Amino acid sequence: MAQVVLGEDENIESALRRFKRKVSRAGIFSDMRKNRHFETPIEKRKRKTLARQKQRRWGSKR
Repeated sequence: MAQVVLGEDENIESALRRFKRKVSRAGIFSDMRKNRHFETPIEKRKRKTLARQKQRRWGSKR
């Protein structure tokens, strides 16, 4: 859980920026996107095989 304590002379905008940075570093947004919709095991397998193929394609050119 990301948490930000507001300093004495700190304005809301900078605290919000710090909070957004903490949330993005913690990986909360990516986890939310990943779990937004239920994915059947077949869909998950297809997605992973496509990712592997894409990785192999890009990895072989280097």
